[in-house]
Amino acid sequence: FNMFSTADRMSWEALYTQLGGVNKHSTSLGKIWLSVLFIFRFSILVIAAETVWGDEQSDFTCNTQQPGCKNVCYDHFFPVSHIRFWCLQLIFVSTPALLVVMHVAYRKHNVKKGLLANRGGGVKGDNLESLKKRRLHITGSLWWTYTSSLFFRLLFEAGFMYALYYVYDGFQMARLVKCEQWPCPNKVDCFISRPTEKTVFTIFMVGSSAICIVLNVAELAYLIFKALLRCSARAKGRRASDHQDKMSTEKAPLQNEKNTKLLSSASDSSSNKTV
Repeated sequence: FNMFSTADRMSWEALYTQLGGVNKHSTSLGKIWLSVLFIFRFSILVIAAETVWGDEQSDFTCNTQQPGCKNVCYDHFFPVSHIRFWCLQLIFVSTPALLVVMHVAYRKHNVKKGLLANRGGGVKGDNLESLKKRRLHITGSLWWTYTSSLFFRLLFEAGFMYALYYVYDGFQMARLVKCEQWPCPNKVDCFISRPTEKTVFTIFMVGSSAICIVLNVAELAYLIFKALLRCSARAKGRRASDHQDKMSTEKAPLQNEKNTKLLSSASDSSSNKTV
């Protein structure tokens, strides 16, 4: 069966176009994450999914002719298709990044409204084009949105990896499974098609997911570190400003005293000249 039709590919391309907006405003680690996500995960699913997993149910054979036994055993050992599981995982992992796209679009919309209000609607096309291409720095409210998206990415990645390990009892595909589900007459042996190839494919996808987790953790740590540096710089600036204000406050009485002395000496010299 054709699991990925033309409409599905168009959907992935539309998602890639939307996530490309995040790529423009993200850090270098975020750009690497997006490349890994689409090159090693989306592309592999679209290109190799049908050839590797297209026979997972049709070539699942059991050594019995009991009607319904094969279907029940397949449902027991494969409650969720690996391909559909990974598609669901990628959708959940990509969704938090769309929050950043929405936040950036909202910020730019507000800036555009401000330009139109200040200039009475006479904004040039070059200004609007430069506004679209402008890269926003990850500070302020955008920092919170971006770090929240990273946190949810990590949560979804780790959750889906654990779910895959729990549902399939590991990442290795067994060659032979023994089924005792009703309506099987007794314990029957069921054989999985091309288990070695499926195991390699599964480990590759799990490894790609682990790389994405490492990149997300590194990017989150980098953003927190940069935020701490900015807070430290602002604190030093405030301390320096407070110190200057304190010094000027302490110097004010001395300066006033000097001015008083100068005025008194000037008045004394003028009185002496008058006499």
